Amino acid sequence: MEKRVNALRHLMEKEELDAFLVTSPYNLRYLTNFTGTTGLAVITKNNAYFVTDFRYTEQASKQCEGYQIVKNTGPIFEEILPLLKGDGARSVAFEESHITFAEYSQLQDLISMNGVDLVPVAGMIESLREVKDQTEIDTIQEACRITDAAFDHILGFIKPGMTEIQVANELDFYMRSLGATSVSFDTIVASGVRSAMPHGVASHKEIEQGDFVTIDFGCYYNGYVSDMTRTFSMGEPREQVLKEIYQIVLNAHLAVEKATRPGLTGKELDAVARDYITKHGYGEQFGHSTGHGIGLEIHEAPMISMRSDYTLVKGNTITDEPGIYLPGIGGVRIENDMLLTDDGHMTFNKSPRELIIL
Repeated sequence: MEKRVNALRHLMEKEELDAFLVTSPYNLRYLTNFTGTTGLAVITKNNAYFVTDFRYTEQASKQCEGYQIVKNTGPIFEEILPLLKGDGARSVAFEESHITFAEYSQLQDLISMNGVDLVPVAGMIESLREVKDQTEIDTIQEACRITDAAFDHILGFIKPGMTEIQVANELDFYMRSLGATSVSFDTIVASGVRSAMPHGVASHKEIEQGDFVTIDFGCYYNGYVSDMTRTFSMGEPREQVLKEIYQIVLNAHLAVEKATRPGLTGKELDAVARDYITKHGYGEQFGHSTGHGIGLEIHEAPMISMRSDYTLVKGNTITDEPGIYLPGIGGVRIENDMLLTDDGHMTFNKSPRELIIL
């Protein structure tokens, strides 16, 4: 954690900030390794404090290496000012995207009215999280291994007549049986015409012979996520156009994978899939981004989209997930997770991507 805290201090120095108040649960996990639900961190030029109540002080003392543990007995924000004053801090940054208006009002009363400037910042810690270290990479790789195993399991489990929710529940419980702590997001199982819904969360619809089935799912493992999508067919698809769009999506997906390397912008990588799908007549049916970053959150920087000027670098972990969706007929999406390497990429997922007809 010391390396991450020092990287934040470097950014603080550039912005002339004396201290940083960390309240985002994901950023707390990144900087402190704390896995509880109540706490905040105060990082100054020379010290790092973790504030929590009696329920978590012992846990924090074991997890938050390098932090001074401060136990609050009253409102947690009341502990901040003495820490800042003790370190001579005249300004403290706070995460404007992770503070409610009520919390900001409390900070104003407790801190700003007592001689310390409150400075809103956004994305500073998240920018550090964009590049993963080896421990993070290994953890994401294990989350993807669990996801691959779950997909293989579900291919032998799913049968016509089952509901989408039955399939989603089986996926979720099976991933937990392999060591996942939870799912990354509500598992998507969308069959038949519902597969034309990019975020068709599992419903009570029964899966029928001839349906295309899209499953988009992932798990949390030691705090980090996986995110994989596959589309397959329950028997011969009743709509032959689905086979056509499957091959187009697969080709676009593979083209993105082949092109992925440091130095490209998110916009340029997005265009690889978007231009290919548009060239084949389905540009209007591909309405979402080609990919996004993954890590502590299921959607984080960098984005692989038409609006992203971010230049990809070694250590980014991103998804590759083009899709085509035909309302009233069905849809296709194929998604893998990738790591940017020195001169290219590594693909985490090993599940087959050619069309599977069960």
